[in-house]
Amino acid sequence: MKKIEAIIKPFKLDEVKEALQEVGVQGLSVVEVKGFGRQKGHTELYRGAEYVVDFLPKVKIEVVLPADQVDAAIEAIINAAKTDKIGDGKIFVSPVERAIRIRTGETDQDAL
Repeated sequence: MKKIEAIIKPFKLDEVKEALQEVGVQGLSVVEVKGFGRQKGHTELYRGAEYVVDFLPKVKIEVVLPADQVDAAIEAIINAAKTDKIGDGKIFVSPVERAIRIRTGETDQDAL
């Protein structure tokens, strides 16, 4: 089992969700986050004063799935989230040792 964490632009969330559903991903979690990478934020003008916005709003999608679905999920995320502009985001893949469905006690792949 693997966990995919994808940090993307907020307006791409619906497209990414639909793309993941099309490749068979049944569930995911979404968290609103703020951060920066090479994009480094930007400056804005407010009441005549210029200030730096260091952290930009992003969305983090988390999904745990069987290892054989990872490549299809990554491809779906890339195709749906890509704008070819700086700040498109990143994808991280990590191993998952165990998964347990609280309601039934099912474990590992049965819990997904």
